[in-house]
Amino acid sequence: MVSSPLSLTDTQVFALCDTVRQAAFELHKFLCHEHLEKVYETGLVNRLRKGGLAVDQQFPLNVYDEDGSLLGEYFADLYVERFLIVELKTCRSLAHEHIAQVIGYLRTCQRRHALLINFGAPALQIRKIIL
Repeated sequence: MVSSPLSLTDTQVFALCDTVRQAAFELHKFLCHEHLEKVYETGLVNRLRKGGLAVDQQFPLNVYDEDGSLLGEYFADLYVERFLIVELKTCRSLAHEHIAQVIGYLRTCQRRHALLINFGAPALQIRKIIL
């Protein structure tokens, strides 16, 4: 779908997010909210790859200090098309701490777009986060 992680237009970003949202919705509809995070992670990877997307699991992204010094790595649950971070949760409800966590990942990994998806609630919860 994309040649460079920095080359997506807004329309392509929205389409990519819509594809991930739809796959997550279908997976949640099938599995409900009774499984461990790893089950949803693997299921979402399976569905996205079947749809032709490049998806990496537990993908290492470098974490940088404000001066550009490399501090370490964060492992993204999913990294879709080498562009979109997807962070998964299986909790009763998304909390402000979850959103802050993803914003921190985006900032320190120098990325702009993420989806935060909670499979643990009876109704699927998805938040799009743009830095």
